[in-house]
Amino acid sequence: MKDYFADLHIHIGRTYTGKPVKITAAKNLTLTNILKAARFPKGLDIVGVIDCHSPEVIEEMTMLLNASELVELKEGGFRFQEDVTLIPGTEMELLDEKCSGPIHVLAYFPTLQSLTDFSAWLSKRVTNIQLSTQRVYESAVTVQETVRSLGGLFIPAHVFTPFKSLYGKGVKQSLTEVFAQDQIDAMELGLSSDTAMADQMNELHHYVFLSNSDAHSLPKMAREYQKVRLASPTFRSIQKMMHRLDGHHIVENYGLNPFLGKYYRTACAKCFTVKEGDTCSECGSKKFTKGVSERIAELAKGGTPPTRPPYIHQVPLDFLPGLGPKTKETLYHHFGSEMNILHRVTREDLQAVIKPQLSDLILQARKGGLELEAGGGGRYGKVAKR
Repeated sequence: MKDYFADLHIHIGRTYTGKPVKITAAKNLTLTNILKAARFPKGLDIVGVIDCHSPEVIEEMTMLLNASELVELKEGGFRFQEDVTLIPGTEMELLDEKCSGPIHVLAYFPTLQSLTDFSAWLSKRVTNIQLSTQRVYESAVTVQETVRSLGGLFIPAHVFTPFKSLYGKGVKQSLTEVFAQDQIDAMELGLSSDTAMADQMNELHHYVFLSNSDAHSLPKMAREYQKVRLASPTFRSIQKMMHRLDGHHIVENYGLNPFLGKYYRTACAKCFTVKEGDTCSECGSKKFTKGVSERIAELAKGGTPPTRPPYIHQVPLDFLPGLGPKTKETLYHHFGSEMNILHRVTREDLQAVIKPQLSDLILQARKGGLELEAGGGGRYGKVAKR
């Protein structure tokens, strides 16, 4: 068994010919660029790349396979240039008659054939198969059953986000309103929640929690991720990890402190001021976006939570004040990857390259010692300046 860093929710912005996939994502966020950035500068071992259902992305995968840049693994998944494992997947939006609101879900597939078969099935149930996160005109349970029939994994995405998520708008109280419990493989928490918050809901105690970036640009990759212990970096090992089988498990979750998420507190939808009354104290608006912390408090039920891996409140380099692009490039040049910088490099080595106050910020981030200002209403929280 060996430990690997995995981020299993990364979007594709454009195909290799330049066609949009995730319209709101960066234009340079192509499949090949993701796989290269995973190795350097991010230092990830396994990436789950969403939007691989798009026909031109399947074409790009085929081209990489034919060029021996990508190799299909016997245990599922693909190895890129002998360094990074690709787990191909898709994000969908579900809204059947049982849903109270739209729900985003993730599905992952072990082989090119199973991915291609799902893309063909999906193409008959969405408006535009080329694009990401399309509304699927099918029942939620049928989608689950189809993913399972192809050997895939089914995971509700960013489950507490106020918009387009399982608990944000999708159900009133319980996932059983919409989904078959036994056909969910894991739960993705999202940027504004962590293990302690999610475990207030006893119906989630059965599931493994994933912390993924939901990256819409290359720099946002690995803002959340997990260290996983696997027999090998393959689809089957990831599947076993999600069900805690044969010693496969998550060693540690690394995620933003929920304060840094966009939706931690209920806040004004116009100016982001934290709610204190029925009217915004700054702009007078009466329109608020309910925070994840408040929504979980509404749903909280008793029960003893299971033993979970440590959830490390990670502060990515992008969030550290005063640490700009040139400094990051200097750090990457000296230390090889963001994983090295965030986890392994000593104080002395950092101070030999960057200013002491910046090295102190990185070290304080490791220990959870930074003062944070909570986000809400759609605006990220931030590290308080000193």
